[in-house]
Formats: sequence, C-alpha cells, structure tokens
Amino acid sequence: MGFFSDFKASLMKGDVLSLATAVVIGGAFGKIVGSAVDDVIMPVVGLLTGGIDFTTKFITLDGNSYENLAKAKEAGAAVITYGNLVQAIINFVIISFFIFVVLRAAEKAKKKEEAAPAAPAGPTQEELLTQIRDLLKK
Repeated sequence: MGFFSDFKASLMKGDVLSLATAVVIGGAFGKIVGSAVDDVIMPVVGLLTGGIDFTTKFITLDGNSYENLAKAKEAGAAVITYGNLVQAIINFVIISFFIFVVLRAAEKAKKKEEAAPAAPAGPTQEELLTQIRDLLKK
C-alpha cells in the first residue's frame, strides 16, 4: 500500500476518530467550565473574601513600596506576583470540583442505565429440545 492509503486507513480507524471527537468536545466543555467558574462561582468567592482581587497582590524585591502592580511594573521593579499563583490555585480547585460533580452525575446516570431490568430470558436450549422431543413423540 502507498503512503496516502496507509495514512487514510490510519485516520479512519475508530481510535483516531474517537480521539478527535474527544478533543473537540473537551474544548467546548472547557469553555463551559471556564464560564461557570468566571461568571458564576468566582463572583461568589469574591463576595466571600470581601472582594479581594488576588491578581493584584504582589511583593517587590527592591524594597520600595508601590500603590499597585501596574506602578511597580512601570517603575521597572522586580516583583513576585504571588496573587496570580493564589488565583490559579483557587481556579484549579473550583474547576476540579466542577468536573468532579459533572463526572459523578454522569456515572450515576450510567449506573441507572445499567441497572435497568434485563428482558425476561427465554427458555434454555435444553428446555427447547425437550419441547421438540415431546412434540415429535405426539
């Protein structure tokens, strides 16, 4: 087989198509989770923390004091923006919890689907053979 026919066969395998589908759905799900965190959960966190914006928290390494992060950067001061790390950790915990809740709900739905009663079983092979034998005797 030629290179392109091998490539086409590789692309048409179920694994590659499943992976591509998962990537597209994962990207869309990431936007949903990001919106839920930014638009729904973070305002509540902001309310609980008294409106603290962690991204504005910083430490200057030159020993000087600045009004805000923008002025420190404008002055060319070396700064450690520990607030960004705190914000990233908070976002990670919230996103992880959100994904856990969604996956847990999906698992419960899957278990309910599996727990559905099976169709009543028909007669076994031995029972069918016995019925056939009895009919032949008649």
